[in-house]
Amino acid sequence: MKPISKQSSITASLALIALLFGMNLAAAPEVGALAPDFSVVDTKGEIWTLDHLKGQPAILEWTNHDCPYVRKHYDADNMQRLQRKAADQEVVWLSVISSAPGKQGHVTPKQADELTASRDAAPTAVLLDESGDMGRAYGASTTPHMFIIDAEGKLIYMGGIDDRASTDLADIEGATNYVDLVLAELAAKEPISVSVTRPYGCSVKY
Repeated sequence: MKPISKQSSITASLALIALLFGMNLAAAPEVGALAPDFSVVDTKGEIWTLDHLKGQPAILEWTNHDCPYVRKHYDADNMQRLQRKAADQEVVWLSVISSAPGKQGHVTPKQADELTASRDAAPTAVLLDESGDMGRAYGASTTPHMFIIDAEGKLIYMGGIDDRASTDLADIEGATNYVDLVLAELAAKEPISVSVTRPYGCSVKY
C-alpha cells in the first residue's frame, strides 16, 4: 500500500473541512430563520435577491408547467386566484422554474411569458433558476412547492399548497389551502398557525 504523504494528509483534511463547511452552508432552510439568499434573473432580465424583497412579504412558488399537479391548480384558476389575492395584499409572488436546460419544464424567457399570458397568471415575476442553485438552497423538491417569507426576510411557511395530494381538480374544493391560510393570517396580523407541511407534486428537474 502506498503511504499517504504529509502533504496529502493536509490536503485531505482541508478537503474534509471544506466539505463540512459546504454542508453547513447548504443546510436546509428553517421556519423562523432568515430565508436563504439567492440571485436569479427573471424573464425580463432583472436580477432578484432576498434583499430585493425586504419590506414586503413574498411567496415563492416552484413550478413546472408540464407537471400534472401544477396543471391541476392552474387549470382550475386556483393558483391564479392566489396570485391575484397576494397582489391585492401587496405580497410579492415569484414563480420559480428550476428545470435545467434539456429537462422537462425548462423554458426560455419568451416561453415563460407566453405561459403566464395564456394562463392569465399574475405572478410579480417568473425567475429562471437554470442552475438550480436557488432551488437547492431552499430544498425545493416538488412542483408546486411553496415558501412564504415575511417582510423581514424570515421564512414563515414551507410545504404544500394544500392538503390534497392529488391531480384531481375536484379535490381543490374543500381542501385546506395553506397559502390562503397564511395570506389571511398575514392580513389579520395574526401568528402563522401552520408553518410546515408536506409538499406534493412532481420532482424538480434539476
